[in-house]
Amino acid sequence: MRVAIASRIFAPEPAAASLRLAALAEALVDGGAEVSVLTVASRHEERDDDSRRYRVRRAPVLRDKSGYVRGYLQYLSFDVPLFFRILFGARQAVYVVEPPPTTGFVVRIALAIRRTPYVYYAADLWSDAAEATDVPDVVLRGVRSIERAALEGAARVLTVNDRMGTRAGQIAPRAQLIVVGNGADTRAFSADGAVPQEGRYLIYAGTASEWQGAGIFIEAFARIAQEIPDLRLVFIGQGSDWGNLRKQASETEASERVTFLDSLPPAEAASWIRGAVASVASLRPDAGYSVAFPTKIYASWACGTPVIFAGEGQVHEFMRENAAHAALGAACDYDVDEVADAFRDAATRTRTEAERRGLGAWASSNVSLQSVARRAADAVIAVGRGKAD
Repeated sequence: MRVAIASRIFAPEPAAASLRLAALAEALVDGGAEVSVLTVASRHEERDDDSRRYRVRRAPVLRDKSGYVRGYLQYLSFDVPLFFRILFGARQAVYVVEPPPTTGFVVRIALAIRRTPYVYYAADLWSDAAEATDVPDVVLRGVRSIERAALEGAARVLTVNDRMGTRAGQIAPRAQLIVVGNGADTRAFSADGAVPQEGRYLIYAGTASEWQGAGIFIEAFARIAQEIPDLRLVFIGQGSDWGNLRKQASETEASERVTFLDSLPPAEAASWIRGAVASVASLRPDAGYSVAFPTKIYASWACGTPVIFAGEGQVHEFMRENAAHAALGAACDYDVDEVADAFRDAATRTRTEAERRGLGAWASSNVSLQSVARRAADAVIAVGRGKAD
């Protein structure tokens, strides 16, 4: 069976989507499929492409000033050529497409012509996330309509949790949904390995968008910085809110102790996470996106590092339900005082090596991306064989 994955982002780009789709490609190959990936020319060395068990076909793309495929023109620079790559490319049994929804919409049109099914991997709901930004209402309605079309045109929609599935069903009532879960690549992120000799620090690792509201951590850190003079706050990643976070940090009295690093390869990012006192993650409650579960949380647990989460929704529920099994960290309201208290508590705790490895082992058993990829691959292969309900 021939299966193609179409995505504007893929390994070795340092992002959760890259790891998720690479794991899916491997699981599809394990399931007997012949896999090809239609993606973009990478900024990174691509020597690993030849060593993969599937074919990666890359094409040029526009990037923003930070080097990422992010923005309407950048998306179109991938979507428009993708239409023709699919229309005139080798026939496949099924395609898998990743957001943004413009890509899903383009794939729907191209595959309607070729009479080929596709699976939409809805790891994020972009129209909900867009509500937290300053986009005009007309743009928001357009994104919602395009996302609905991408979801409802798919033979199957893969979602990463029950709440995401429920919300996707509200946006697109005719969508055929299946929950496959989400997790961390526990081969790339694990409790085993080196840690940087950087002293004590809290870490935010991953994408920072407006709807995540990571600025709360800078404000909370500024409140406790004088109390804990050897503690730092480190941001690793990129995102639409990166510039605002840098500016906010520069205006605090503790600015010299807030560090920003560009996105790193998974092995280097894992090293930084392993060495942290705790990692941090957030979701702004007013963004209306509490159905999300930031992947950086799973990665932190896989590295044996507890998480301080600020926000509401299912992250709170998950951490409460699993508190008896592992020291997952602290779930706070999106409140500066609560986050500051959590920082103080984390800084005064001493984690043993046994505790760190115990958390990593729990993550490997409970939130491994490999098990998620197997479930997703089964759903994709069922569509390719025409066995979808």
